[in-house]
Amino acid sequence: MTKLALQAPSQAPRLLDLPTKPVQLPVSRRRAALLLTVIGVTLIIGVLLSVAIGQLPISIPEIFGSFCRKLGLGCTSPDALYIDGALWEVRLPRVVLTVLVGGALAAAGAVMQGIFGNPLADPGIIGVSSGAAVGASLAIVTGIGALSSIAIPGAAFVTALLTTFFVYAFSRSNGRTEVITLILTGIAVNAVAGAGLAFMTFAADTNQREQIVFWQMGSLAGSLWFQVGAVLPLVLIGVIAIIPLMRQLDLLALGDDAARHLGVDIEKLRVVAIVIVAVLTASAVSFAGIIGFVGLVVPHLIRMVAGPSHRLLIAASIPGGAAMLTLADLVARTAVPYAELPIGMITALIGGPFFFYLLRRQRSRTGGWA
Repeated sequence: MTKLALQAPSQAPRLLDLPTKPVQLPVSRRRAALLLTVIGVTLIIGVLLSVAIGQLPISIPEIFGSFCRKLGLGCTSPDALYIDGALWEVRLPRVVLTVLVGGALAAAGAVMQGIFGNPLADPGIIGVSSGAAVGASLAIVTGIGALSSIAIPGAAFVTALLTTFFVYAFSRSNGRTEVITLILTGIAVNAVAGAGLAFMTFAADTNQREQIVFWQMGSLAGSLWFQVGAVLPLVLIGVIAIIPLMRQLDLLALGDDAARHLGVDIEKLRVVAIVIVAVLTASAVSFAGIIGFVGLVVPHLIRMVAGPSHRLLIAASIPGGAAMLTLADLVARTAVPYAELPIGMITALIGGPFFFYLLRRQRSRTGGWA
C-alpha cells in the first residue's frame, strides 16, 4: 500500500506536458528596437541605391527634386524630363513591387515555419511557389489571363492554395509534421510542377512561351504601377490577417499538446495560416515569378538574433525580406553591363548554401528551433 502510494504521484496524468527543448527568453525592447532600426536603415539604403543606380544615373538631390516636382513645388532641372520619366515610369514601380514581394515572401516563410514547427519550411522549398506558377502559366496558355488583369493572380492563388493544403496533409503523420517528409513532398511537388511547366512551354506559342520562362526564372523587369496596385491589397490583407495569429503561433511552438491545453484550436489555426501563406505567396509569384529562399533565409536569421517571438519575428521579417530582395534585384540589374540576371538565380545563390547549413545543423540537434 505504501509502495503504491509512493508511486501514485509519478504515475498520475500531468495537466500540461511541456516540451523538453529549451525556451528562449523574450528579447529586450532595446535589442528589438536596434534590430528593427538596422533592418529599416538597410532597406532605405537599398531603396535609394536601386532608385539611383541604372543606365541613367540619378543622384540623391535629383531624386528629391523629382519628388518636389511631383508635388508641384517647382524644383526645376534641365534634365527633368529624362529624370522624371526614368524615375516614375521605370525605377519606382520596380522598387515598390520588389519591396512588396520581398516582404510577402518573408512573412509567408515566417508563418509557414511557425505552423509546420521547423525552420526548413519555405513556400519555395515545399513547392508552393511552383504550384502558383503552374496556375499562372495555365492561365497564360489557355488565354484566360488576357480576359482580366486579375485572372493570372487568381489562378496562381488557387493553385498555391491547393498545393499548400496538399503538402500540409501529406507531411502530417500522427499529429506531427515530419521534416524529411516535408522536404521529400516538396521535391515531388516541384518535380511535378516542373513537368507541367515544361509541357505548357512546349504547347505555348512564342509570346506565351516567353511569359512562362519568365515565371520559371523570376524577374521584376518591366514592373508597372498597375501591378503594384494589384499586389498591394493582397499583401496588406495577408499581413493584417497574421496579427491575430501571433500569440497562437508562439503557443504552438511549445508543442501541439501544450497549445491545446492553453486553448489553441490547432487545426483551425493551421488552416487559416495556410490560407494566409497562399495569399502572400500567390500575390508575390503572380507578377515576379518563382523567387526562392527569401522566406527561408530572412525569418531564420532574424529568429537567431531576436528569438522565437512571432510578434518581433514577423515585424522584422517583412522589412528584412524587402531589404534582401531589393539588394538582390540591384545586383541582378547591375552585375552584368547592359544585361539583367534572373533575380531567382541571385536568391538561390544566397539561399542554397544557407539551406545546406540548416540541414546540417538540424541533423546535429535533437529538435527545436535553430
